[in-house]
Amino acid sequence: MNFSGRHVVVTGASTGIGRAAALMLGARGAKVSLIARSGDKLDALADEIAARGGTAKGFTADVSDRAALSDVFDAAAEAFGPASGLFANAGFGGQFAPFTDYSDDNWDALIATNLTSVFLSIRKVLPGMIAARQGSIVVTGSLASERGMPMNAGYVASKHGVLGLARAAAAEAAPHNVRVNCLIPGFIETPLLHNIGGDDIEGTMQQLGKGVPQGRVGQPEETAELVSFLLSDAASHITAQSIAVDGGLLGTLIP
Repeated sequence: MNFSGRHVVVTGASTGIGRAAALMLGARGAKVSLIARSGDKLDALADEIAARGGTAKGFTADVSDRAALSDVFDAAAEAFGPASGLFANAGFGGQFAPFTDYSDDNWDALIATNLTSVFLSIRKVLPGMIAARQGSIVVTGSLASERGMPMNAGYVASKHGVLGLARAAAAEAAPHNVRVNCLIPGFIETPLLHNIGGDDIEGTMQQLGKGVPQGRVGQPEETAELVSFLLSDAASHITAQSIAVDGGLLGTLIP
């Protein structure tokens, strides 16, 4: 999985799975464009990648802002050339509420960030990949891409949509040697999962781990390995797939 000379864009790069993937891609030779809202975190991450011998640059934007997202993709292409890889990872969990009390603002924010930004990101890089007849895209789904879950209709809808979007893009891109796949993270120890834990993060991680066949939550680096593989030439005949990194959770019936 050598990315030497290749430009890979990572959205939601400042924390969690995006950060782990950016570090791994940089260590494996990619020129990594880092997109997220926190400029300070992106600068620190770019410095860390550089300290490890890699190349990276941060581009600050809220991915739900269409104009800002387009601008940072243009700036990334100007800095490193056309992207040959995209990890569309930015997303958030929203607020839990019963279906009948689910607010318009919560719904709109989740769809804009978790789904529309992925569509826009793919649309920005796909023409260059098609022209080069080479490229790979990975989008971040969720267990909620495959299962209905209560109390967060917007999140479930957005993550179902991301999986469908990946499959639709893969069908169009395959004749041009461009691949699109969907990562399905299980319970991965990230800030998103920590938010569920409240004041007792460690206790919550242990409790969540009990429901996983492997008996533990996963780490961001374990998802980053799959992202790196799918973006690389080693996965040259893999497209239109959803692949879970979840310790066996999705594929079992453990109560």
